[in-house]
Amino acid sequence: MNVIGDVRNKTAILLDDMVDTAGTLTKDAEALKSFGAKHVFACCSHGVLSGPAIDRIQASPIEELMISNSIPLGGKATSKICVLSIATLLAEAIKRIHEDQSVSQLFV
Repeated sequence: MNVIGDVRNKTAILLDDMVDTAGTLTKDAEALKSFGAKHVFACCSHGVLSGPAIDRIQASPIEELMISNSIPLGGKATSKICVLSIATLLAEAIKRIHEDQSVSQLFV
């Protein structure tokens, strides 16, 4: 694992589309801390969080993992995970499709 760029005394933000077992995500966070990052936050679109994911996140240097509620978390909550609702985004997309308006404008 290597880090390109200087993260010393900086806040690092890891972005991913999906976190399943959180192995790669937590190893990335550890690498950033070992290279001197002051804080490490992470976010992903879809938090599958299977198997050892919760334990790995809890034991990692990640201060907070922000995920959408596109996949129900169930009873797998931890203080390090912040779940953000995508309900408003989906409602607006459905409305725009119904009214024959641009959906891509939601993301620019």
